[in-house]
Amino acid sequence: MNNYDFIAIGDTTTDAFIRLKEAEVHCDINHERCTICMRFADKIPYESVTVVPAVGNSANAAVSASRLGLKSALVSNVGDDYFGAECLDALKKEQVGTEFVKINKGHKTNYHYVLWFDADRTILVKHEPYLYALPDIGTPRWIYLSSTGENAFDFHGEIEKYLAAHPDIKLAFQPGTYQMKFGKERLAGIYKRADAFFCNKEEAQRILGSDEQDVKKLMIAIFALGPKIVSITDGVNGAYAYDGHQAWAIPLYPDPKPPLQRTGAGDAFSSTFTVALALGKKVEEALMWGPINSMSVVQGIGARQGLLTRSQIEEYLALAPAEYKVSAF
Repeated sequence: MNNYDFIAIGDTTTDAFIRLKEAEVHCDINHERCTICMRFADKIPYESVTVVPAVGNSANAAVSASRLGLKSALVSNVGDDYFGAECLDALKKEQVGTEFVKINKGHKTNYHYVLWFDADRTILVKHEPYLYALPDIGTPRWIYLSSTGENAFDFHGEIEKYLAAHPDIKLAFQPGTYQMKFGKERLAGIYKRADAFFCNKEEAQRILGSDEQDVKKLMIAIFALGPKIVSITDGVNGAYAYDGHQAWAIPLYPDPKPPLQRTGAGDAFSSTFTVALALGKKVEEALMWGPINSMSVVQGIGARQGLLTRSQIEEYLALAPAEYKVSAF
């Protein structure tokens, strides 16, 4: 059994980025609820299509950890089709262990369509109804749990039992859409067991059922659910972390040029923060690492292309402007 530093658990998919040419975005008066609009019952030209296999929150995290120097693997599902084989090949090229990826006979591999307009995206998603089961993954130093399908609720009970039997394993939890829908009460054991927890501000409000705007209060509320470290990102306002004693904030790392697209920025932040902790960094240092990988990812297409190595992260830190620093609040 290979003992890994970092094992990510969650769905993987192939993303097809369709770059739109003719669309409009309409928002409410608060610029919060927005819709993308295209002509109905017509032929709409697009600029390009870029297909990126083996992505998704957990797959992105596994690749991120590998590039940063950890021995990583992925627990996931694919179908017995061309796209499943392509996903496995992509992971192997990134030196991510694939022995825990189940090939499901008679099933398709998850395939999502990313409608890419300006620097943002709207994703058409479909999770295949895989039968989730946790293999014997040994005793990795960290498990990184993220997005699964809607039929994976019982799977979280398996993970919780595995973690109870292996108390030395640390858990990072970045809930996906269905994990948030399951609710904090039904996943209370996962929240309590988490050593690090990640989400954005809007997700924190959804998890808590709150319209609270103060990020520190949101972090304190999520910390009360059990995680030892809580980190929340807030778009252009930067990122935050809280360990039960102190809260910190950091601005965005300056973009070298306007973002090409923002897919994967959150995954890059959360996984890089986790890797920094795994490498023995303090919370403040981890908070400085995360935004650098996010900055790099939004300069490329997809969630994987721009992920950095450890030496590149350290180089960006050395070149960081004076205003890029962690502040306590």
